[in-house]
Amino acid sequence: MSKAQQEEKYVYFFGDGKAEGSAEMRNLLGGKGANLAEMSGLGIPVPAGFTITTEVCTYYYDNDKQYPDALEKQVMDNVAKLENVMGSKFGDATNPLLLSVRSGARVSMPGMMETVLNLGLNDEITEGLIAKSNNPRFGWDSYRRFIQTYGDVVMGVAPEGLEIDPFEAAIDEVKEKRGIEDDLDMTVEDLKTLVDMFKDIVKKRTGQNFPTDPIEQLWGGIGAVFGSWQADRAITYRRLENIPGDWGTAVNVQSMVYGNMGDDCATGVAFTRDPSTGENIFYGEFLTNAQGEDVVAGVRTPEPVERLKSRQPEAYQTLEGIYQTLENHYRDMQDIEFTVQQGKLWMLQTRGGKRTAAAAVKIAVDMVNEGLITQREAVQRVEPEQLDQLLHPTFDPTVERNVLATGLPASPGAASGKVVFLAEEAEEAAEQGEQVLLVRLETSPEDIGGMNAAQGILTARGGMTSHAAVVARGMGKCCVAGCGDLAIDYTANQFSVGDTVVKGGDWVSIDGSTGEVMLGQVPTQEPELSGDFAILMSWADEIRTLNVRTNADTPHDSAVAREFGAEGIGLCRTEHMFFEGDRINIVREMILADDEQGRRRALEKLLPIQRGDFEGIFNAMAGLPVTVRLLDPPLHEFLPHESDQQEEMARRLDTSLRVIQDKVESLNEFNPMLGHRGCRLGITYPEIYEMQVRAILEAAANVGSKAVPE
Repeated sequence: MSKAQQEEKYVYFFGDGKAEGSAEMRNLLGGKGANLAEMSGLGIPVPAGFTITTEVCTYYYDNDKQYPDALEKQVMDNVAKLENVMGSKFGDATNPLLLSVRSGARVSMPGMMETVLNLGLNDEITEGLIAKSNNPRFGWDSYRRFIQTYGDVVMGVAPEGLEIDPFEAAIDEVKEKRGIEDDLDMTVEDLKTLVDMFKDIVKKRTGQNFPTDPIEQLWGGIGAVFGSWQADRAITYRRLENIPGDWGTAVNVQSMVYGNMGDDCATGVAFTRDPSTGENIFYGEFLTNAQGEDVVAGVRTPEPVERLKSRQPEAYQTLEGIYQTLENHYRDMQDIEFTVQQGKLWMLQTRGGKRTAAAAVKIAVDMVNEGLITQREAVQRVEPEQLDQLLHPTFDPTVERNVLATGLPASPGAASGKVVFLAEEAEEAAEQGEQVLLVRLETSPEDIGGMNAAQGILTARGGMTSHAAVVARGMGKCCVAGCGDLAIDYTANQFSVGDTVVKGGDWVSIDGSTGEVMLGQVPTQEPELSGDFAILMSWADEIRTLNVRTNADTPHDSAVAREFGAEGIGLCRTEHMFFEGDRINIVREMILADDEQGRRRALEKLLPIQRGDFEGIFNAMAGLPVTVRLLDPPLHEFLPHESDQQEEMARRLDTSLRVIQDKVESLNEFNPMLGHRGCRLGITYPEIYEMQVRAILEAAANVGSKAVPE
C-alpha cells in the first residue's frame, strides 16, 4: 500500500451541527452527501452519519470490485464517531444503533440506485430495540422491513416476469388471512410471522441464511449501493439524462431515525414549490407511522403535507421554517425528505427538485421577481429541451371525454396510447413506432426504459412524490398516479374499473393536469404560450448575441414561428409546398409530360398556387427576411412507388400503369443525394425555376414592402 493511498481521505463525517464536507463538494460527496453536510453545518437537524466518496466507487470498478486498503479502518472509525454522537452502539443488543445506507450521485437519479434501512438488526438486537423503545410493533415492523429491503437490494430477491414481489405477496397473504387491507392493521404476531416468512423466502431464493452479523450487513449494504451504479436501470437513466458513467456514486451511512414508532411519527417527501405548476406553495405528502421508502415506492397512497399541520403542529412549524431556509440558501426549488420521530423533526435530504417545463419557467421568473436570482440565472435555469416540451399539444377542452376514473395529476400533459403492462412491452412497441401507455400497480426503477418509451404512465398506487411521478416529471412525461379504482390483473393482461374491462392493446388517454383516465383517443390542440414564457424569452433576447430564424414552408408554419419570436425564415423549402393537397397531382402531371410545352402547361397551374403560398409567408413574416430554396429533390420523390398508389395515379392522370412504371424506373438513381437534383435539375428543366422565381417576384410585388425574399 502506497503512502499516498494510506493518507487518502475516503470518508467524511457530518452531524451534531458540524460537517467535514459542504455543498461545494458535490463531485466528491455526491449530491446527497454534500447537501447533508451543508444542512448539518447550517444547524438543521440531520441524523449524524458519514459519506464514502465517489472516488471509492471509481476505485471499486477499476480494481475488480475491491476497496482501497485504508477504507475499512476509516469506515469503522466513523461508526465509532456515530456511536459517540448518538449515544448508542452498533451491533449492541441492549442499546442498539441502527443505520441506513443510501446512494448519492453528484446529480439526482431518483430511485435508480439502492437504499437499505434499519441495518444492524437480528433476532437478539430486535428484542433489545423493543425493550429500549417499549414498542414491540415498532421493533418487529422495523425487522421485517429490513429483511425485505436487504433481501431485495443486497441478496437479489426480486420478482421474476409477471410475478408479484415475493415479499409483497407474503404481506398480502397475511392480510388476506386476517381479513384486513391496511399494513397498519397488522398485529405484532402478524409481523413476527412475516419475519419468519421473509427469512424463508431469502433462504429459498438464494440458498443462504439471512446474515445476522451487523458488520457483515454494513459491508453488504455498501457493496450493493456501489453495485447499483452499474445496474441496468441506472445505466439507462444515465443514457437518457446524459450523465457520464465514470462519475460514480457516493455512499451515505446515517444513524436511523424512525417514522414507524407510532402515531406520533411520520415520514414524508415535499417540494418547496409545486413541481408540476411552479406555484409558490409548499407541496408534498407524508405517511403516518411509516418509513421513507413507503412514500417513494408508492406501496401506500400518502396524505397531503398540509394535514401534518393538525397532526403534528410543532413538527410542521419547524418544517416550514427549514424549507424556507433551504430554498433561500440554495436559491432554487428544493426536494426534501423528512421524518418525524415522536414529535421531533429530522431532515434526511435536500436537493434541487425535478420539475416540469412549465414549472421550470414559472419558478425561474418568480425567483427573479422575488430577488433570489438574476435574469441571466433564470434563463440558465431552464433547459432548451424543457422549452420544447411546452410546445406539445394538450387535450381539446371542447371535446366530450369518456372519463373512466380519476387519479392524482402527477405530471402534466396529454397522452394517448395502447395499454401495455410491462416496461419491456413498451420498449418493443415504441421500436415498432406504436404509441403506448404504460399501466402499472406502481412503477419501480427497473421500469425506466419502458417509462421513457411510453407516451404516458398510469399507476394504481403511489402519490404525487412516488417514483412514477418524480421520474415522469423529470422526463417531461404525462403521468397519473394513485388511481385506486384500477384493478390491474397482469396475468390476464387487463385492468378493470367497476364493470368496464380494458385489455392490453386498447386505447386509453390520460390527462396529467387533471388526473383523468379516459377511454379511447382524445383529440389534442396546439398550445398557446404567453405570460411567464414570454417574459423568460424576452430576457433571453436581451442576453443572446445570435439572431434566430426558422425553417418554415407554409403560411401557417410561418405565423406560428413568428409567435415564438423567429426573426425571419432561414430556409423555405419550396418542394414541401408541392405535397400539399391536390398539388402533388399537378407536379406529377408535369413530370409525366413528354416535352417542355407539356411541362409548362402543368407549371401554369402551379404558378397561382405557389404565388399564394409566398404571399401568405411574406405577410406572416411582415418585413423579416425569407430565404427561399428553389426545387431541390430529385423528381422521383414526387412519384409513388407502391403498385396500388401507381394505379391510382394512372387513373387520376388518365394514362396507363406502364407509363407510370416506366417513368419511375427511368428516374431511379443509385445515389439520389448526389444525382439529378438542385441546380442540375434547374439546368435540365429551367422552366421549373422560371415558374418559381416568377411566383416569388409576383407575390413580393403584391405584398409590397413587407416582402423580403432572399
